Amino acid sequence: MENKDKTNPVYSTTDTSRVELKDEEWKKYLSPEQFSIARMKGTERPWSSKFEKFDEVGTYRCAACGNLLFRSNTKFDSGCGWPSFYEPVSKTSIIYTPDNAHGMQRTEVQCGRCKAHLGHVFEDGPPPTGLRYCINGVILDFEKKK
Repeated sequence: MENKDKTNPVYSTTDTSRVELKDEEWKKYLSPEQFSIARMKGTERPWSSKFEKFDEVGTYRCAACGNLLFRSNTKFDSGCGWPSFYEPVSKTSIIYTPDNAHGMQRTEVQCGRCKAHLGHVFEDGPPPTGLRYCINGVILDFEKKK
């Protein structure tokens, strides 16, 4: 999803430096739904993402900062209601954080560049990794392969 109403000066497809902004700044650059998920660790409704049943070839980036996250050839239909991937682009694309909220023990995944909340990773995915990165589609941008 794009934020076409406001210019986001930290969004870049080439800059890999860390981004650290206060919530007041993020509110200027993200839609209310993106802010709720990325900064407040919210969750979009299952099956509401345009990327849930999306199968174009390309790459997925963080909608907040442009960081490269996943390739389309690692996306799979998990049936969980959110876009799912079995492997990030690189070890630095994602930050892993324990999440014990709501009485569950999970691993939160955040953008490796701006620390936006993306979703969670579970150990019930397909080979070769056995992982399922369950990602909120509203915080993803898609770049079609040229």
